Amino acid sequence: MNRFAFIIHPIEAEDIARKFPAARWFPLPWVERAASYLPPLVASEIKGVRSATGVETEGWFIGLPLSSRLFFELPETRVIEKIIRCARIAERLGAGIVGLGAMTSVVGDAGITIARNTRIAVTTGNSYTVAAALQGLFWAANRLGYDPHRTPIAILGGSGSIGSACARILARQGYDLVLAARRREKLEELRERIKAETGKDVLVTTSIKEALQQADLVLAVTSALDAVVEPGDLRPGAIVCDVARPRNVSKQVAAVRDDVLVFEGGAVEVPGEVDFGLDFGFPPRQAYACMAETMILALENRLEPFSLGRDLDVDKVEEIARLAEKHGFRLAGLRSFERALSEEELDRVAERARARRRAAASLRRDAQGATSQALASRSRQEQEQEQRAHGAEALTATVPATDTVK
Repeated sequence: MNRFAFIIHPIEAEDIARKFPAARWFPLPWVERAASYLPPLVASEIKGVRSATGVETEGWFIGLPLSSRLFFELPETRVIEKIIRCARIAERLGAGIVGLGAMTSVVGDAGITIARNTRIAVTTGNSYTVAAALQGLFWAANRLGYDPHRTPIAILGGSGSIGSACARILARQGYDLVLAARRREKLEELRERIKAETGKDVLVTTSIKEALQQADLVLAVTSALDAVVEPGDLRPGAIVCDVARPRNVSKQVAAVRDDVLVFEGGAVEVPGEVDFGLDFGFPPRQAYACMAETMILALENRLEPFSLGRDLDVDKVEEIARLAEKHGFRLAGLRSFERALSEEELDRVAERARARRRAAASLRRDAQGATSQALASRSRQEQEQEQRAHGAEALTATVPATDTVK
């Protein structure tokens, strides 16, 4: 049996307080900093992962006590050294492959240095994250009655590892895209690459708000620490697949925009009677796709660096999707802000989305009509002025000229 390990860490300081109840008595910034001095630890043992082919695997969660914010605030070398220590714990436990979760897959060169400093295979899990995110977006679009070929798809964080892979795959399939990221030069490079690979041009912008106003379907995959999508940013009836951890979409969106659908991207069902030994906020037998990729590779006896670095191989995205189906992994039901969405709720969102879109279309038609009327009125006024001017000229022409005025 091949075994695996997966490195996890608290997304926010509040997660540390939930794990260690005594920490609630102290200021969260203090707890966050204090936890960073703790060594990596074995968080739990994972049992019961059983492929549809009958093969089994088991593994461990390795905990790294760093919140997402500290991945940016601490020296990069110190963070990478801590991740390497986690990978070596996995090695000593007997794992043949270790997966990098959340910010551990983003820091530095996205896993390459970590792989060079351990004797077992390392993967970020990003290939299956891309596959699951796209599957989820299209499933949601179909469920709410959208045709993805009739509206641009916005990708926030479009020049990153996951975002650029999503963009290249979608462009290859003929979809219209709007890519948003902080650095214009990276976006332009990706734009030229997509043009060369597919012959298709895509729109790029450094403004997230501008991208969101052009698209009904959104993939949010930035590495921002704070929310970048607020309630007023989204078009009526928008569908947002939020793959980022920490989330890209503000919780206020769920509170005040009942016409949009925001769901957590990359959630999948794991085959078998799985016991993760740890509550990370998902229902039983569900996990993030990045976790699942590590399990799939162990089941498939592919103990190799499948997803590393910032330039994902899009062919591997398609390959891991096929392997996931082979072993019985599949897209989980939609969840929004840690809560499962029922079919009835999806129906209500769909109806409200249709109503808001009809209202927006009516306003656009009224505005266009008012503009047309204004232009027509202006044209009539100009014609009347022109006619009066011509009449004055004609009258002048009929009056005899005189040399003096008496």
